[in-house]
Amino acid sequence: MALFNFRYQANTAGYFPPKVFIDHSVADYDTYMAIKHGSGRAKLALPLMQMTMLLTHHIGGDMLNMDFQQRLVIDTEKMKWLPSPASGVWRKPLERQAKEAGHTTSIVRYAAGSSFAPHPHPMGEEIFVIDGVFSDETGDFGPGTYIRNPPGSQHAPFSKQGCTLFVKLNQFLPQDSQQIRTDTNQTPWLTGIGGLRVMPLHEFGHQHTALVKWPAGERFQPHRHWGGEEILVLSGQFQDEFGQYSTGTWLRSPHLSEHFPFVEQETVILVKTGHLPQQDN
Repeated sequence: MALFNFRYQANTAGYFPPKVFIDHSVADYDTYMAIKHGSGRAKLALPLMQMTMLLTHHIGGDMLNMDFQQRLVIDTEKMKWLPSPASGVWRKPLERQAKEAGHTTSIVRYAAGSSFAPHPHPMGEEIFVIDGVFSDETGDFGPGTYIRNPPGSQHAPFSKQGCTLFVKLNQFLPQDSQQIRTDTNQTPWLTGIGGLRVMPLHEFGHQHTALVKWPAGERFQPHRHWGGEEILVLSGQFQDEFGQYSTGTWLRSPHLSEHFPFVEQETVILVKTGHLPQQDN
């Protein structure tokens, strides 16, 4: 769903009723042309993946799902856990530039008492704690915590009781330097379009991340994804004209893709928009 389908006053975007109603396909046309023709404005809007893809052949093999013009639907509940280099830490890779480097998105599980060696985040790290308690030098983070570690940061993560995480590595724009620790259980929901409730988590340039809560029976307007869209279904069942997506399903829709989303039961999704390569489909 185009989470940020329109622009609004005070840099507020999302499923919120618009204060300034501008069709995003028109409002962002100048940015799209800047990207296409390489003007200065594109330096901010150009997604990191377009830069990292240029370096893929220097990093190594084991590339997975790095064609960002491809629509992906993965039921992570049906995937097998694969071992990581750290004992007791397991992963389900969803997309990766190389086996242990570059752009990576995965579901990660820490067994109780496990830890990962200290490591840097050259181009940042984004984490959503699905269950359990995740820890590092900055604190202990329970279910529903949203974490951003900016480019150049490092940490030594561990979990005393075990946890499951949604992790995105090396996908920040270089200028995106904000560190975030947000407990979404203590953060208020905002009123969105129709019956939707929205919790903005991060925005930078044209990239936006939020939680969206759908009441049972809600139907959203058909729309196009400028800069793509990525969804992780956290609870309930998300639907559109292409299928039904249960809890744990990860979807990635390319730039300028379209759909008509709805739900039959209350559903919560984690949504990221505007971050995929902005090329003509």
